Amino acid sequence: MSAGQVRIGFAVCLVTILLAVLDTNIVSAATVPIVRDLDPVHGVDKIPWLISSFALASAAVLPLYGKLCDTIGAKKVFVGAIATFLAGSALCGAAQSMGELIAARAVQGIGGGGLMSVTMVVIAQLKGPGDGDGGGGRGKGGSIGGIVAGAGMALGPWVGGTLADHASWRWIFYVNLPVGLAVLAAAVVVLRLPVAPVRHRIDYPGAALAAAFSVSLLLVTEWGGKDYAWSSPVIIGLAVTGVASLALFLRRQTTAAEPILPLSMFKVPAVRLGFAIQGLVGAAMMGTLVYVMIYLQVVRGIEATSAGLYLIPMAIGMTAVGLGSERLGARGWSQKTFVLTGTVAATAALGLLATTRVATNLWQIRAELLLMGMGFGLLIGQLIHIVQAAAPARQLGVATTGVRFFQTLGNALGAAVFGTILSRVYESKGPGGSTSALRTLHGPSHASGVHALTTGMDVVFVAGAVLMAAAAYLATRLPRAAV
Repeated sequence: MSAGQVRIGFAVCLVTILLAVLDTNIVSAATVPIVRDLDPVHGVDKIPWLISSFALASAAVLPLYGKLCDTIGAKKVFVGAIATFLAGSALCGAAQSMGELIAARAVQGIGGGGLMSVTMVVIAQLKGPGDGDGGGGRGKGGSIGGIVAGAGMALGPWVGGTLADHASWRWIFYVNLPVGLAVLAAAVVVLRLPVAPVRHRIDYPGAALAAAFSVSLLLVTEWGGKDYAWSSPVIIGLAVTGVASLALFLRRQTTAAEPILPLSMFKVPAVRLGFAIQGLVGAAMMGTLVYVMIYLQVVRGIEATSAGLYLIPMAIGMTAVGLGSERLGARGWSQKTFVLTGTVAATAALGLLATTRVATNLWQIRAELLLMGMGFGLLIGQLIHIVQAAAPARQLGVATTGVRFFQTLGNALGAAVFGTILSRVYESKGPGGSTSALRTLHGPSHASGVHALTTGMDVVFVAGAVLMAAAAYLATRLPRAAV
């Protein structure tokens, strides 16, 4: 590729990252309009599943994406992922029920799983083996990518709320089509990436077992104690399926000629810890964005567009850290320092959010989100760099998508577990019934329900803070050799 083509390639990757991050978070601010349109009676209880379906589908296919990149080349996988994402976006926009929308989000998630993960493989190949990152492992391209990802993460709910309030919630999906088609065309014409010189076999049974484990685990978390009793045959059957599929997957990875997720990678401390930290961060991030938006809209009565504006401080924090990361790296900050500082800051922000009450000053929430943005901004891209540097070169695709696999699985589990926690607290402290019935209540019953919902969200934020504290502890264990 010529220098000009490489620059275009990087631009394509940055737009793809923006699409991926926006679509992961854009639904959170539009959940209320979606529920009001498609299922005003029971829709609130389905919100966690609406969020999780995208994340679950992404997690199920990520190991396969990584192996495909190492086998047939990143370009073909990149183009296929974008095409699938666009097809899912069109189906989401045309959905006529919550069930259809959830299913379409799963299709979109299959493609979305490749937008961020395969894009990082493409970026690594565009940079080439001799183009290392300066400044603690975070070069100029990494900084720009972090800024784009951070801005998209924080501004996604605002974009979703704006479209939902002034156009239709369907446009949060349709807007992907023109941008995605332009990215797809540019990728086909411009990208020229290396392909493995030897044809490798793909462990499709291993990929299927990984998907079965992911689906079973999420369904147990989503349905257990809510739609079905924990002792019901459905939950027990799903739990047994999850354990069995995990055991078979691990066995398959030890016997397959070319495993889809080689267990040998977990022997590398930096890789093992990077996967674990990314999963914990993914769960905590999902809880923050979704439930801050629900609090602002349901408890404080703020419209979706205005609620999305409250995430601007978060975007400012992420962008400021992204702009200053190279300078911090030049002053001696290692990747370990970035990760440890980011997890500690995010833990503090979640702890402060856990003090939220029905009448909490909204400027306090803005300040907490600013701190959260700074914490997440320090984390963006760092764990991928650590894992890519520590993993064998021939497993670049598997290692990169492995980081995304654990983050996406963390997103899915975080949305499901936090949704279950919120429902349980509300049912124990509220006026009776589920959270879906809150908007039908009046007078003292409504006030009691709002208080119970806020209490449930505080418990969610405490759970998120505990996860981030665990991530901070693991960050202290990162080996210096990997940073």
